[in-house]
Amino acid sequence: MILNISGRTDIVAFYSEWLMNRLKVGFIDVRNPFNPKLVSRINLDDVELLFFCTKNPIPILDKLKDIKKKVYFHVTLTSYKKDIEPGLPPKKDIIEAIKKISNMIGKDNIVVRYDPVFINSKYTIDYHINAFDKLCSLLDGYISKILISFIDDYKNVRNNYKVLNYKKLTEDDYRQIGLSFSDSARRHNMVVHTCAEVNNLVEYGFIKDECMSRELAFKLTGRIYKKWQARKKAPCNCIEMVDIGVYNSCKHFCKYCYANFDELKVKDNYSKHNPNSSLLVGELEKDDIIKERIVK
Repeated sequence: MILNISGRTDIVAFYSEWLMNRLKVGFIDVRNPFNPKLVSRINLDDVELLFFCTKNPIPILDKLKDIKKKVYFHVTLTSYKKDIEPGLPPKKDIIEAIKKISNMIGKDNIVVRYDPVFINSKYTIDYHINAFDKLCSLLDGYISKILISFIDDYKNVRNNYKVLNYKKLTEDDYRQIGLSFSDSARRHNMVVHTCAEVNNLVEYGFIKDECMSRELAFKLTGRIYKKWQARKKAPCNCIEMVDIGVYNSCKHFCKYCYANFDELKVKDNYSKHNPNSSLLVGELEKDDIIKERIVK
């Protein structure tokens, strides 16, 4: 089993103490987001890999040495300012954290996500090209892969349209991004790729890859995993993972986020967090139905 920590919230940034407590205890409870009374209990003895997805890895830096499981990191690092990503620490601090993690686990075990790309009157094509080139320069020797994706029409994106005010990318925009990003990555000993994007930019030097492919999962764990059911618009060939996060619980409040769409709910969920609970948010209740997650 591979744990995704997390596509639903930033556990590393805001809930690292809870995670470390669960690793010590040996199990994690996760409410089904579509059936909240149904709780899945994950035995950590069944877990081969912790797949960390975060925008701020700083809180876990001093804890990595105490984690006995294999770890793999995706760190999202964009060039947007506080108008778009109000809850993030300074980007220079995140870059230093990426370097430290790379030195600890190896550059092939940490991927940077420049994600999502969108353009408006402030964040222009030239802005992204210059920012991406600088990012590659700063991380030369510390990472070998950068993942790119483009903004999607999520509920939160629609809610924040006046802030984002993004423009539809043209074929020429994709071409400029593809050629420039590929060139920057190549000059700094990296590859750049997309996952589950209709415009995958392979014609401009990108590679088509997955966030967690069957090949990579096998390399990291020695096991063969099933693929997720493909999406219709842009097929995703990532393998199945178990997410332990909770939607509407990330305090970064990024304006493009798919996992947050109700800031009041985020604050409410965060107030219910107990680092000693088996659940990320709240406590087990008498009428909860707890089922052990079966390893397939």
